[in-house]
Amino acid sequence: MTLVPAIEPWNPAPLQDRVVLVTGGAQGIGRGIAQAVLGAGGRVAIADLDADAGRACLRDWALPQRSLFRRTDVAGERSVAAFVGAALERFGRIDGLVNNAGIADPHVPPLDALAFAEWNRRLSSLHGAFLCAKHALPALRRAKGGGAIVNIASTRAHQSEPHGEAYAAAKGGLVAFTHALALSEGPAVRVNCISPGWIATEAWRGPARRRAPKLSRRDHAQHPAGRVGMPEDIAALAVYLLAPALSGFVTGQEFVADGGMTRKMQYA
Repeated sequence: MTLVPAIEPWNPAPLQDRVVLVTGGAQGIGRGIAQAVLGAGGRVAIADLDADAGRACLRDWALPQRSLFRRTDVAGERSVAAFVGAALERFGRIDGLVNNAGIADPHVPPLDALAFAEWNRRLSSLHGAFLCAKHALPALRRAKGGGAIVNIASTRAHQSEPHGEAYAAAKGGLVAFTHALALSEGPAVRVNCISPGWIATEAWRGPARRRAPKLSRRDHAQHPAGRVGMPEDIAALAVYLLAPALSGFVTGQEFVADGGMTRKMQYA
């Protein structure tokens, strides 16, 4: 008799038949995550404001039984509710949610010149995470093996450049929202956060704006990992956090994926 378990084979498709919602899923990091979900055996519903980019995803993937796109404003509750409803109507369940949508540009005017309406608009990633979680949670709580939420924050939750207050506040709020929601919803739903660093998304934009990234040796050399990050790097981590067989003991955590830059001493 032994208490040591037998060797178990690894599942090559850790998200087999699981349904994952990805906001901002038609381009950039979001599209990378959506494609990784499909590659891991899952089904994906993407929400994005860019309808052309969303339709391009469906054409490129050619997986109509496993993919869905709905034009969605994550800062509007009716729009979010319609997106979640469409996913449930198509797939009958929701197992995972990736809150990725938000304004990518971190720079705003000086704070004393920033309108309150623009400040609120710049917090859309935080507002969207709240609304999407609110409407997806009833289904996530019923997910076999447990539901999973992954929030996409940023290393700017921890370090800044001038005039990035709204972006930093939104991303810092997502980090805190993550551990708070993990405690509220566990053990039925796990909630984790990824904070990417420099990710080259130019090749993953919508068709009209897509181009090859222009990266210098210096750009790559700034990273202890030796290169700038790609959407695939964040996508692989998201799949891990979405798969209960891989990360079932992980919740309430922030994972920094930045090639080591935030651990690097900086001298002028």
